[in-house]
Amino acid sequence: MRVVLAEDNALFRQGLARLLTDAGVTVSAEVGDATALLAAVAASSPDVVVVDVRMPPGYEVEGLEAAQRIRREHPSVGVLMLSHHIEAQHAIGLLGQDARGVGYLLKDRVTDVLELTDALRRVHAGATVIDPDVVLRLVGRPRRDGGLARLSQRERDVLALMAEGRSNHAISRLLHLSPKTVETHVRNIFLRLDLTATDDDHRRVLAVLTYLRS
Repeated sequence: MRVVLAEDNALFRQGLARLLTDAGVTVSAEVGDATALLAAVAASSPDVVVVDVRMPPGYEVEGLEAAQRIRREHPSVGVLMLSHHIEAQHAIGLLGQDARGVGYLLKDRVTDVLELTDALRRVHAGATVIDPDVVLRLVGRPRRDGGLARLSQRERDVLALMAEGRSNHAISRLLHLSPKTVETHVRNIFLRLDLTATDDDHRRVLAVLTYLRS
């Protein structure tokens, strides 16, 4: 797996590059601003980019805007955003109309190289990976009834883990449910959210988008 790192803090960027290299990930470029990120993606065609939300020159949403552009212009490239703080609106802004191949993690997570490389692999495979703390913040918001009111508490638990990018097998293990029970909950979520019968991967993405935007 080839990764481009975009982070303005040189020490953090170099440390992250070393962690990933030691874990067997190929870091094809390390850059410090959004303009250099876009050039690196065009030049090296990475599998995934790791991008800080706030980058030079304004340290506002330059990284997020670059990530959104990458999603439009290079749809095969996965995007994993990093942030110091829980900024749920940035996670939602990154998702757009399709949450496949997108991740959003707090920077504290990257000290755990296994968690980071797992997130990169899942994003590369087309999954959605949302930091559990961001999911908790979203769960706590006042919510509109986007169909979610029809879900049972256990179905909401399953959907929250789906929003973190967890597979049915992982959900089964985390909630101590049988795989068949998880499959039943997932089917019920699709039905209660009125998601028409397309392939299950696509409906899974739509369910997560409904959850995050409601």
